Amino acid sequence: MHGEVVAAHGRQYRVALADGTTVLAFPRGKKSEIACGDRVDVTPGGDGQAVIDAILPRQSLLYRSDEFRRKLIAANVTQIVFVVAVEPGFSDELLTRCLVAAEDQDLRLLIVLNKCDLQDRIAPARALLAPFTQLGYSVLELSAQSSAEALRPQLSGQTSVLVGQSGMGKSTLINALIPGAAAATREISAALDSGKHTTTHATLYRFDADSALIDSPGLQELGLHHLDIGAIEQGFVEFRPFLGHCRFRNCRHEREPDCALRAAVADGHIHPRRFETFRTLRAQSE
Repeated sequence: MHGEVVAAHGRQYRVALADGTTVLAFPRGKKSEIACGDRVDVTPGGDGQAVIDAILPRQSLLYRSDEFRRKLIAANVTQIVFVVAVEPGFSDELLTRCLVAAEDQDLRLLIVLNKCDLQDRIAPARALLAPFTQLGYSVLELSAQSSAEALRPQLSGQTSVLVGQSGMGKSTLINALIPGAAAATREISAALDSGKHTTTHATLYRFDADSALIDSPGLQELGLHHLDIGAIEQGFVEFRPFLGHCRFRNCRHEREPDCALRAAVADGHIHPRRFETFRTLRAQSE
């Protein structure tokens, strides 16, 4: 039977079948490379359980990796909704990494600035997002507690995954958009300037046949060790007009003479913060 993985927690998966029922499913073997959003073939067993026999071809796969292993986030998504907030503070480097991952998989990316009811604190967040809006990435300002419906039109016809650091209000958005989802929310830990983890596994909520939303655990880092230097360079959209114009074909964009990227930074065409993140990613790739 065909099904869709609608929840992933360790080696346990909740699979929605075509007849509208769901089963608790387990992979064959010890290793599991299944993500929320995967389309799978299953063999039903007893007690509402099933075995996952195969993963059907994916349209996309979003995951993070370090030098030792990779951690799957979501499969078959068409859009990343990266949630940041007026408070607590958010990482623009993490956002840049997510944009590189989105460009690599040809995914749309929408930035949501949450908690905009805190008007006295919104200016610093807007300033931190300014380099991204200047590149053409869309930013939707809202408050999950009062204006979450502003996000709904952006989700129509897309399989979206909510991504962001803990405490940005992803679960509050889910609760507002999907009554009954009962996603847990917790207070922000002011001392750490970060939210406590509330979502322990990825869950897919389907609006209709063409629209779905995946809530993922809070993301504190996004390793991209699986991308080579070429993919990383292409992931920075503002680099593209300058790539191939360095004096040396294998330019590392460090101290080589006549480096087109470094010249673009000096001329204001590339933001220094974005260039520093690129250098970090390149070093990890090497």
